[in-house]
Amino acid sequence: MAVYTTIDNPELYFQVKLYTGTGSAASITLDGDENMQPDMVWFKNRSSAGNNHLLYDSVRGTTKTLKPSSDAAEATDSNGLTAFNSDGFSIGDKGSLNNSSDNIVAWCWKETADAGFDILTFEGNSTDDTDISHNLSAVPHFMIVRNFDAAKEWVVYHHKNTSAPETDQLVLNTTAATTDSDDKWSDEAPTSSVFTVGDSSQLNQSSHTSIAYLWSEKQGFSKFGSFTGNGNADGPFIYTGFRPAWVMWKISSASGGHWHISDNKRSAYNGQHSVLKANATNAEYT
Repeated sequence: MAVYTTIDNPELYFQVKLYTGTGSAASITLDGDENMQPDMVWFKNRSSAGNNHLLYDSVRGTTKTLKPSSDAAEATDSNGLTAFNSDGFSIGDKGSLNNSSDNIVAWCWKETADAGFDILTFEGNSTDDTDISHNLSAVPHFMIVRNFDAAKEWVVYHHKNTSAPETDQLVLNTTAATTDSDDKWSDEAPTSSVFTVGDSSQLNQSSHTSIAYLWSEKQGFSKFGSFTGNGNADGPFIYTGFRPAWVMWKISSASGGHWHISDNKRSAYNGQHSVLKANATNAEYT
């Protein structure tokens, strides 16, 4: 009998939380049947344009924020995310994640090799062919990496980006198409123990620190693929083998394509399409 999934309970590793801002410090509890202490929380204010996406993780620590929609360096927000709790998180009164009456979404991941997600930092050395160890015990299929203590772009590796994805890059905070760039991954495919960076200042600048978010596919839980558009209103069917809780997609072959995000809380049923753009400050749209 075929194995349907290696993750028996996905709520232990990923949950989507919708909440309404109050303008006051608050503790937010996740909705799932299982308690989950997140290691990464990605926020977006859905109601108001002009609010950047905000990302916090347990490796850099609370109050340390990055903006996936911007190349800005890490900032310290004492009124941002203030704690990773046993079943959620605590926040201060920062407007973009807690403005009174605004609708906010928080995408929450648990860092564990069991679910194929790893967070790590490394010190840059401006040296090509530098191997960075990771803890997935599996080959990464999707990686987001950047120098976070300076203004740098978010460099993305996707194993289905091209026929030789280790030679190419996408950029999370822009609409740029895939470009060839041997100074990012040194034209070296990642392995089950390391990924390789080149001498790019975006990833590996001497005396600077970089952050890496790595995902590896887990049957029945996560999938990283590609498809070719057909230009029809009833577009191509993309088989994942499970009902996704979170989907991000981007046109990679031409510039101008946004990084679109849907999830199973904002779009709870088929035919409903509530979308946010990872690279932009737009409010949610349909």
